[in-house]
Amino acid sequence: MNSEYEIIRDAVRRFAEAVIAPASEALWEHQEFPLEIWKQAAKLGFPALPYPVQYHGGGGDWVSFAIVLEELARVDCAVANAVMANSTVSSLLYYYGTEAQKQAYLVPMLEGSRIGAIGLTEPDAGSDAANVSTRADWDGSQWVINGAKTFISNTGTGITSPVVIAAVTGKRANGRKEISNFIVPGDAPGFHYGRKLQKIGWRASSTYELSFQDCRLPAENLLGERGAGLRQTLSQISTGRVLIGALALGLLQGSLDRSLAYMKERKAFGHPISEFQALQFKVADMAVHTHAARLMIYDAAARKDRGEPFSREASMAKLFATEKAMEATHQAIQIHGGYGIMSEYPVARAMGDAKVLEIVEGTSEIQRMIISRELLA
Repeated sequence: MNSEYEIIRDAVRRFAEAVIAPASEALWEHQEFPLEIWKQAAKLGFPALPYPVQYHGGGGDWVSFAIVLEELARVDCAVANAVMANSTVSSLLYYYGTEAQKQAYLVPMLEGSRIGAIGLTEPDAGSDAANVSTRADWDGSQWVINGAKTFISNTGTGITSPVVIAAVTGKRANGRKEISNFIVPGDAPGFHYGRKLQKIGWRASSTYELSFQDCRLPAENLLGERGAGLRQTLSQISTGRVLIGALALGLLQGSLDRSLAYMKERKAFGHPISEFQALQFKVADMAVHTHAARLMIYDAAARKDRGEPFSREASMAKLFATEKAMEATHQAIQIHGGYGIMSEYPVARAMGDAKVLEIVEGTSEIQRMIISRELLA
């Protein structure tokens, strides 16, 4: 870690402690999207950090961005997820969009006046991403989209636009679905929000069901080549796993920090509970897992920055960090005792966040399949 990385860490940590922490409990309780916090974070350049300056990006690297997400998630994982989900759409637009699409959609997202959402998951298409059933049919002048999406982060915020969705545009010669990606503006005719979904974690991350009923889009809203949708999305999956790992790392560090502070303050049987070996061992394990997860995540991000293959490393980092975050949040609650199960305490709120991380961007089971497949290839 060079001095530039530590300057970034310090800046994000100060922002998170001063701006996010005081609002975190209310955001969790009311399940509100943190619009004002998003705008302030964007003004400081956090969502734009790894993208080129010509699109109002920060010109930074992915290790820096992992640090940003880690420090945000250390205080509030839902806020960090808003930044992360926006980056997935930003990457799709940057790598596959036309110059006109970048100017129309990428620039506002990086500036913070808009926030992007990725619409891949459907009721019957989660880990099985190729099983999407939403259709996009060309009627001679426009694409007509019909279908539904679910579990879509950053939706219904008031500034959500665009949603990049995957839809079936035909059938290949081998009988498999031809899947393409489309850029759907927030005000597209035929695009509607369904239920707002209630979650055990990421409660301040706005998550809705989406429906498309004869949603009409012009030809220029096709993202990249027709039929390349699944390939485009999968090309960003490894990056997403590194970033989810960074969120888990934030939860690990936050659980450790809060546990240490509480152990030094709380007394039982006439002694600070920091003197009890059973609890000492818990924070020792947290520290080991935090350090190991940080090395794995930064290594995977650095490999991406160098243009090296990093798929296996991304899966390893995501698997390890998320499972250890789940363990750490569990133990942090145990250390806090009765206070740990009260929602006004961050350790209680963090446990639901940790569970979400074991599911999104490929479950732990999917990560083990990927890792073992590469080992046995």
